[in-house]
Amino acid sequence: MSWLRNITKPGVFTRSKKDVKANVWVKCPSCGDMLYKKDLSANLSVCTNCSHHHRISVEDRLAYMLDAETAVEVSVKAPKVDPLKFKDRKAYADRIKDAKKTANGDDAFKVVVGQMHGVEVVVCVLDFAFMAGSMGTYVGEAIVKAAQTALDKKLPLILVPASGGARMQEGILSLMQMARTTAAILDLKDAGLPYLVLLTDPTTGGVTASFAMQGDVLMAEPGALIGFAGPRVIQQTIGETLPEGFQTAEYLKEHGMVDMVTPRHKQKAEIAKIFKILLKA
Repeated sequence: MSWLRNITKPGVFTRSKKDVKANVWVKCPSCGDMLYKKDLSANLSVCTNCSHHHRISVEDRLAYMLDAETAVEVSVKAPKVDPLKFKDRKAYADRIKDAKKTANGDDAFKVVVGQMHGVEVVVCVLDFAFMAGSMGTYVGEAIVKAAQTALDKKLPLILVPASGGARMQEGILSLMQMARTTAAILDLKDAGLPYLVLLTDPTTGGVTASFAMQGDVLMAEPGALIGFAGPRVIQQTIGETLPEGFQTAEYLKEHGMVDMVTPRHKQKAEIAKIFKILLKA
């Protein structure tokens, strides 16, 4: 018992360290401010001091993007688990089991049909919490399913990548998803249906090299890391110092690689407006 409890009068409550939850505060990685977690969540996980966009869950992403109670999940057929029987320090099948517990999902995606300010859309969001949002056969199947759903219903498609790239545990089968998803997106384009990509932090590797950069409109969140290889790998390869802000959303917009950098609070209205124009609604 602490010395304070020894001198406190009976009936006066004192709080011990165990009473205080450790996860009520979040430190902003950009400005270093300590942010009250509830306030941060209420502000769409955007820092109230420096406007740094924290990574958010798939559920939180869909909650602010779609009109209330309009989201209907699209089921995606599961492919064979661990087709290569891959094992490094841990069996791939075990990694999948652990990821399901951590991310609360079957794989690194969610596909839904919903509305944005009354505009019906198909949305596919990648989940970075599930094995760094890596693209395996299940993710590839989900993107194809999202494109097919948009095609069948004649709706615009939104893809929200957050990924470290291809899933190494599936080898060539993972790399094949780059071509497969690209073909599905081309079918959508041939049908004249709008395809918008909202690039979030991070979007890298084979995801960037395929469907993530093929949008009719490329929108990015402020400060998002977007590229193929990481800055450190590029710098070591070319032996030169990279420009300040290299591979950030703002740098890519300045150099014509993305169309716009849009804060989280404005994304829903901007996307709905773009689709109304493209659909002539």
